[in-house]
Amino acid sequence: MPRTSVPPPTGTPAAPSDNGTDSALTHGLKQRHLSMIALGGVIGAGLFVGSGAGIAAAGPSVVIAYAVSGLLVMLVMRMLGEMSAANPASGSFSVHAERAIGPWAGFTAGWAFWVLLCVAVGLEGIGAAKIVTGWLPGTPEWAWVALFVVVFLGTNLASVTKFGEFEFWFAALKVVAITLFLVLGVLAILGVLPDTDAPGTANLGGGGGFMPNGSEGLVIGLLASVFAYGGLETVTIAAAESEDPVRGVAKAVRTAMWRIALFYVGSMAVIVTLVPWDDPKVVEVGPFYAALDHLGISGAAEIMNVVILVALLSAMNANVYGASRMACSLVARGQGPKRLGRVSSGVPRGAVLVSSAFGFLCVLLSYWRPDDVFPWLLNMTGAVILVVWIFIAVSQLILRGRLEREEPQKLVVRMWLFPALTVAALLAMAGIFFLMLRQPDTRDQLLATGALTALLIAIGVVRQRRSGETGTTDAGSAGASS
Repeated sequence: MPRTSVPPPTGTPAAPSDNGTDSALTHGLKQRHLSMIALGGVIGAGLFVGSGAGIAAAGPSVVIAYAVSGLLVMLVMRMLGEMSAANPASGSFSVHAERAIGPWAGFTAGWAFWVLLCVAVGLEGIGAAKIVTGWLPGTPEWAWVALFVVVFLGTNLASVTKFGEFEFWFAALKVVAITLFLVLGVLAILGVLPDTDAPGTANLGGGGGFMPNGSEGLVIGLLASVFAYGGLETVTIAAAESEDPVRGVAKAVRTAMWRIALFYVGSMAVIVTLVPWDDPKVVEVGPFYAALDHLGISGAAEIMNVVILVALLSAMNANVYGASRMACSLVARGQGPKRLGRVSSGVPRGAVLVSSAFGFLCVLLSYWRPDDVFPWLLNMTGAVILVVWIFIAVSQLILRGRLEREEPQKLVVRMWLFPALTVAALLAMAGIFFLMLRQPDTRDQLLATGALTALLIAIGVVRQRRSGETGTTDAGSAGASS
């Protein structure tokens, strides 16, 4: 697909954009869809199951870990919201990085994120299949994953409106489940839930204290919580296909930030108050199940299995969507195979098919090569979200100045205390990289992700030099979508 751009008003070179793609895509997403997509992409097994490892490591201080990492995510999303409201594009941060830093940066951020989402599709499919085979023993897991992939191919190939509606109800079920959990937990803590004794602060200070494993445990909890927040970025990709991209992304980003903080930090606070942090069930069956079981709610295991299944399928659906739009945007900017960029009836069908197929390939690798290729693939994508966040922060640092000089009216969403908080976020990310290097479990992930990033940068730089592009251009001219 040919690259399109809008001539810049200042005479600077025009930045590559995905205008052509965004105009071919339909605008069928409503505001309620965007809000739920923001939640659907991030509330998954990382919260319902993965948070157990953070609690086991940090104890009650996991609340601090989730609050700190949540604050970092809020800053990143505010930066991304500022750029996406000013220039909505289906390539989101990849387009912003290309405008701010150069084509190689957009190439690296975009394809790294695409690989991450495709691998996540496979992992979510595996997790969902394990739950179903627990109900229907003897059925093959890979067959269930194949069924899920076919279903989400249907929702993503049909129309963006059908995808949005499907994701809306999936995400709504998760939100209702977490809200009910928080209400029940708070009532139990206050001692007003029938047949339940108020725990007071016994679990917060007992069993080794608030920080039972010291600073090392808090660090492990912090690293676990950081990666649990990945997925919020999808809402800025979806905004390009909404009825009102500027207003849509601005409102979705604002509401998603505090909702995510409430759900994550609030859930952790309720769990560690109700249940001893060293209860084996927290890791073995998940912290939410442990809390419901502690409250004496019958059928807690099956309730949580249903909620986790919905969460996994919702995130799977959202990730197929996000991966296909990112791939389509990259192709529109001349950074991928042209067949992936073909849009039919407002849907990038080739990108949807290839993204889903890559995700299913990851599932097959988990059976074919479980001891070498599959673990390597997981490690390779382990820290990609941090790489993406760094590109977002650097891009916002550069583009904010251009917008203030040339198109200040586009600053519908503004980063707080710019540039101080942007720099602080970058320093925090550097600190997380340092902490990952110190931990044996995360060191391999960081090194593998570093190798993937270095490879993509090298390819991106070579492509940029061959095309003779300079890279940095006017931010306002690079083509808002729609």
